[in-house]
Amino acid sequence: MAYAARIETQNAELITRTAVPANDTETPFFNPLEWSVIRDARSDSVSTLRPAGRISRFFSWLMGRSGGPELANEKLEALRRMAVLSWHYGFTVPGDDVASFISSGFSPDQYELMVRSIRAAVGAPKRIAA
Repeated sequence: MAYAARIETQNAELITRTAVPANDTETPFFNPLEWSVIRDARSDSVSTLRPAGRISRFFSWLMGRSGGPELANEKLEALRRMAVLSWHYGFTVPGDDVASFISSGFSPDQYELMVRSIRAAVGAPKRIAA
């Protein structure tokens, strides 16, 4: 019955916070290039996040397509991956993916800004160009 054991406070130590602190001093933002990556990720499927298999590479070769949807810049690729997941799943993205997004140089506030913007775009009525 370990849950019933008495908690001793004589030798208590402070718990240090190891998570990335939220950016409280300035508002989160993305530059125009990053917004275009987020916008373009809407047309990508979740299968673009996995490495291409042999059959997929064969059909790409057969159709004359070269390369995949991956971006050359690692930070922008992390943004694209998170944007694809957010377009499909919203805030229900697994924690490991969010952690890798934040470790690539983005802040938790930027993640929240991106997902809120994506959710607003998904919920907005479609405009028909005349």
